[in-house]
Amino acid sequence: DARSVFNKMQERNVVSWTTMITAYAQNGHGKDALKLFQRMQLEGVKSDRITFISILDTCGSLAALREGKEIHARIVESGFETDVIVGTALVN
Repeated sequence: DARSVFNKMQERNVVSWTTMITAYAQNGHGKDALKLFQRMQLEGVKSDRITFISILDTCGSLAALREGKEIHARIVESGFETDVIVGTALVN
């Protein structure tokens, strides 16, 4: 399955991380998406706007307010707070 392929990858970039996070989020596995996002952060991979949009949607679906606030802080740190699409995801 996709997760086993992902785990076997020697090098993962923001695209591979975001793809897995989004797949989890869109298939009803929001908690797994959040865990994977946290792992991505721990491994030092910088999120892009698509990562943030996907994980914010997950937080909304799970009513995960604390995680949403933490991600909002990362968005500000990363300079995406002025991005219109990311801002829309924050409002949702």
